[in-house]
Amino acid sequence: MTTFDTALWLTAGAIIALLIISAFFSGSETALTASSRAKLRALADKGSGGAETALKITEDSERLIGSVLLGNNVVNILSASLATALFTRLFGDSGVALATLVMTLLVLIFAEVMPKTYAITNPERAASLVSRPIRVIVFLLSPIVGTVQILVRAMLGMVGVRTDPDSAVLSYQEEIAGTLALGHSEGAVDKEDRDRLLGALDLGHRTVEEVMLHRSQLETVDIDASPAEIIAQSVNSPHSRLPAWRDDPENIVGVIHVRDLMREVHRVVTEAGGDFSAVATLDISTVAREPYFVPDTTPLDEQMRQFLSQRRHFGLVIDEYGALQGLITLEDILEEIVGEIVDEHDIPTEDPITRLETGAIEIDGTMTIRDLNRAMDWALPDEEANTVAGLVIHEAQQIPEAGQVFQFHGFRFMVVERVENRLTRLRVRKM
Repeated sequence: MTTFDTALWLTAGAIIALLIISAFFSGSETALTASSRAKLRALADKGSGGAETALKITEDSERLIGSVLLGNNVVNILSASLATALFTRLFGDSGVALATLVMTLLVLIFAEVMPKTYAITNPERAASLVSRPIRVIVFLLSPIVGTVQILVRAMLGMVGVRTDPDSAVLSYQEEIAGTLALGHSEGAVDKEDRDRLLGALDLGHRTVEEVMLHRSQLETVDIDASPAEIIAQSVNSPHSRLPAWRDDPENIVGVIHVRDLMREVHRVVTEAGGDFSAVATLDISTVAREPYFVPDTTPLDEQMRQFLSQRRHFGLVIDEYGALQGLITLEDILEEIVGEIVDEHDIPTEDPITRLETGAIEIDGTMTIRDLNRAMDWALPDEEANTVAGLVIHEAQQIPEAGQVFQFHGFRFMVVERVENRLTRLRVRKM
């Protein structure tokens, strides 16, 4: 074999080897960036060392991508240079164009599309397989990549772009929420399951004020009323706990638990030999429990932890000035996750949404935007207002009169009924 033949075959072999390395880099990049960290964690917990390594090297995605791209570009440029030299020796000046055509096809098919297609269809498995050699490459190329990162950030800073290498593009909650939304749109996740999971994720972003029962709807007890009146109101109420006030309905001095009250009534009547009139001597203030007050800005997840740790189910909501705003229960928070909870003591209510033949719906103005969105699968914004009436007032910048119509956020709102300054009935239609 002549020296020319030996050099030809060595060059061809080097090109093939470089294409294989390029395919490895391309597939590794796709596998490590497309793989789910949650699935990798599950594999690592089952004993997969490769998955554990993949988790570690993907923590610094900027350094990982920089190392892989550096290695991939080096081998691609080197293979193209060798191919150009080889084809020039074989075909003369026309070898440059021929080498460009052949290498483009080889790199595209065997070093890009094929490995990336495999990696995208099996990202976690592929990431586990390549993680160990990639970790070595990242370690070796770190000094060069670090220098490149500094240069890139400096150049971006010159045009006003600021980068934070420690910040994630999407938080885990946003990633999960996006996955659920995508799964629901593709029919893989039921609406009820999506709503429950999103409700649990949203607890940290919602406050007590958004789900509390407003003070205008509270059922309270005058603690200075006669014991017989208080007993009658308590046993006929659908609620097991009633706030008790003195002098002013907003001056809550205690919370009467029906069970505590009935236990005390039983004791007094029994001691009186069965004479019910003995309840007149009952001191209701000794039965009432100390009220538990909650700031209206408390996040729901924190309030749920407080309820559970203190073994409470009921809290009175106050604003920054200490004024009573409403009440919240553990059940109210749970309903944000699982939806409406109805027990045998709840008063039956009609569907809060009346569907009209025109395609519009009629609702009470106090209905929360969140409940409307969940019921109708809409996406009305709730950043500026909690209720639908509040949203209309915010957008209209006034308190509308009955009959007025507004269009915003892709919906048509009509004020059906107004009582004093409250929008009590609204008609809504999606445009």
